[in-house]
Amino acid sequence: MLNKKHIDGVYLALGTTDLRKSIDGLSILVQESFNLDPFSRSLFVFCNRKKDKIKILEWDNNGFWLYYKRLEKGTFQWPDKSESKTILIDDRQFRWLLDGLSINERGAHRAVKERTII
Repeated sequence: MLNKKHIDGVYLALGTTDLRKSIDGLSILVQESFNLDPFSRSLFVFCNRKKDKIKILEWDNNGFWLYYKRLEKGTFQWPDKSESKTILIDDRQFRWLLDGLSINERGAHRAVKERTII
């Protein structure tokens, strides 16, 4: 279940998705519309029109996981559709999104790249 150490990337389906689709429908969307491999070690995240529900599709060795989250209040800060159908975000941006923040959160602390002690 959302095994982070084996995740290669998190792809957001820009715009809205009909969340009546289940595993097969979302997998076909990933493969045919986004030209991505649903069997890869990536998460594929979809949002509804009201931006209060998301589904996450993940392949796990011998089957798919389908996660579903419905917000009781508020909405996800879901990016609008652009020229691309998907965007690749990192783990940090994914956590921001799930916490109700923008994936381009400007008030966040910058990630520290240095690994030395002064």
